Formats: sequence, C-alpha cells, structure tokens
Amino acid sequence: MNGTLIVGAGQAGAQAAFSLREMGYTAKIAIVGSEPHPPYQRPPLSKAFLTGSAGHESLHFRKPEFYDSLGVEVLCNRRVIDVEMGGDAVDMGGIARLDNDTIKGFDNLMLAVGGRPRRLDIPGAKLAGVCYLRTIADAEQLLDAFKYGATVVVIGGGFIGLEAAAMARSRDKRVTVVEVGDRLLSRAVAPEMSTFLAESHARRGTDVLLGCSVTAIEGEHGSVSGVRLADGTLIPADIVIVGIGMTPRLDLAERLGLRTASGIVVDAFARTSDPRIVAAGDCTVMPNPMTGVGLVRLESVQNAVDQAKVAAATIAGQPYMHSSLPWFWSNQGDIKLQMAGLTESYDQVELRGSMSSEKFSVFYYRNGRLVAVHAVNRPKDYMLARKALSQGMTVPTESVADEGTSLVPTA
Repeated sequence: MNGTLIVGAGQAGAQAAFSLREMGYTAKIAIVGSEPHPPYQRPPLSKAFLTGSAGHESLHFRKPEFYDSLGVEVLCNRRVIDVEMGGDAVDMGGIARLDNDTIKGFDNLMLAVGGRPRRLDIPGAKLAGVCYLRTIADAEQLLDAFKYGATVVVIGGGFIGLEAAAMARSRDKRVTVVEVGDRLLSRAVAPEMSTFLAESHARRGTDVLLGCSVTAIEGEHGSVSGVRLADGTLIPADIVIVGIGMTPRLDLAERLGLRTASGIVVDAFARTSDPRIVAAGDCTVMPNPMTGVGLVRLESVQNAVDQAKVAAATIAGQPYMHSSLPWFWSNQGDIKLQMAGLTESYDQVELRGSMSSEKFSVFYYRNGRLVAVHAVNRPKDYMLARKALSQGMTVPTESVADEGTSLVPTA
C-alpha cells in the first residue's frame, strides 16, 4: 500500500497525521511542506515569537524524532507540482510529482495547503521594509526590520493587523493603523466592539485611521519612507506591515478539477467534490458547522484541528460529520479577546460589564437565541457561553444585561 499523502505541513496536515495513527491507521503517511521547517504553530508568530518569548523550536508541534516514531515521513522545503489520479474508482489512488522530480504514490490524498497573505498591488509594494506575517521567514524579516525602524504603519485593521500593531507598540515603535473600512473588524464583530478596539488601541498610543485607502508606498534608496493615502496625506514609515487578509492556495485543487468557491469546497466529512480527495484547514470552505446551511471559511487553529480529525476519520474508514462549535482568540497586548460561535445574521446585541473597565462581554442573538459571544478580559463569561453554545443552549438576554443576575444557560 502507498498510504496517505498529505499536501501541506501546517496545523491541519500535522493533526491529520497524528489522528490517523491514533485511529489505528497503519499504512504509510507522508507530509509534504513547502517551508524548510517541520510543522509548526502560526498564531505565536504575531504574538510570542515577535516579542522574543518564543523561538523556532518552541513553535514546532513535535520534534523530528516523534514523526519518525509514528512512521510519518516529513518532506520539508518541497512542493507538489502535479498530481495524477489513478482512475474513477473511489478506492484507486494516484501519484504526485514533487518539485525535485520525486514521485510519491498514494492511496489517499489530503490537501491541507493553507493560504498566502493577500498582497498589495500598488506602487512601492516591493520596497524593502514592506512586511507580511504568515511564516517564520516573514516574522524573521520583520524582526530584522525592527532593529532599524522606529515608525510603523500597519495596513489593515483585522486581527493580524491589530495584533501586529500591539506587538510593534510593545517594542516602543510609533504605530499607525490604516483601515479602509469605516470600522475595525467590521465582518467579525459588532460596531460596539469595533469602537472599543479602536479606542483602546488609541489610548495605548496607536493612531487609528478609518475609512482611509492607501494608494502608494513611498521610498528612498529602495526602502520604505512613507505611506501615501488617497487624500494625499503622507504618513512617515520605516516599516509597513500588511495585514489585508489571506487567500487560500487553490492551484493544485483547480488542476485536479475540484470545486472551489473562495476555497476548496468540502462537505461535513471533509470530502472534496472528488470523494477520493479530502481537504482541511484554511484552504477550505465548508458547511456552516452551527447550522449546516451555506458555506463558510474558518481561519482558526480550532477549525484546522477539528476538520483535520474529520478528514483523518474519513480516510481511516471511520467517518463522522464535522459539527464543532467555532472558537477563536486574539491577543492584542493586554487586550485578550476570546470568541465563540458565528455572528452571521445576528439581530440583537447585549453587553455585560463595562467597556471602560476593559472587562466585558458582548452576547450576540438571532431570534432570541444566543449565536456567539465575544469576551474581553472576561474568561468566565466566555467559557459559560461557549459551553452553552456547544450544547445547543442559550443564555437569557435579561440575565446578560443585569450583572447582578447569574448567567444560567437554558434550553
């Protein structure tokens, strides 16, 4: 048997290999990753790694000898450039060609190819000092830039942008966040939370500019010197951090003729439109795990882990449906934001606690039932609401608004 080939050495790829072995899968497993590092965690790159509290090895999921003990082959610094499926039968595998002309046969194929940062397409975008943050190499480039730069402009007011801004500020840099939208995290949080985040970053010394588009990166002698806005304003900058989103890697999926829609489309069993191929992680769009209706792309560690377990179960012949509650977190300096559920189509918001104290929770409801919670420095609220959501329960709105009333989940 040729076993399973996993394309992608991120969270989903590594988890699938671990889960396959836990499920008693004894055939060969090979993971192909394009970076020169074994599988590692990405979230600390915008947190602990850039603050100096985490090194390379602390990011690795496991030491190389652990993969050896599992009988998992990890091929680093390699890319799969072509795949040929063996036939139409579900139980027929195929062969993959790597960029060094190596041929890998497989019985089962998993795509865990992740994504790449969305790139700026404006004058000056390739100047030295323009940085992204997705890989260890990106983080190292940014650390090097910090040695010489004192003024930072962050383009994008999403999670990565805000985490990067807090991290740069902790290194005593002068920081400006430029967001084209009229509020921060507009697709993810309620307006009240957007306002809080903008004001809290501003209180800590970050300039937050909303409704501003960037038209060019200015430079001198090949390096960044400033960021030009659409209204003509020039913001001085030694470093520009770009955090304008991620695009899934679809090249291989499209060559295989798989269905895509802003991601590789998979079902609740992690199967692609070709049932011989599974996929998991940031590269996928999947049925909403809370409602089963519509397709969503969930860029989180939790989803990558849970979906990879589902994919592994499908490969191992022990299929079950992916229905885990989505949850996320974002550490922006001393602002600890924890989130559970999905805020799509919410029609009511209830606040518990005081935003001015920076310890509060926002409860989101649809048709009177809890659908999500976002908690800032308030972990007890978060854990209670997350447990309620995972059990299909709700939290009465009147108890949320009254801090003198205990939060008690109800059916």
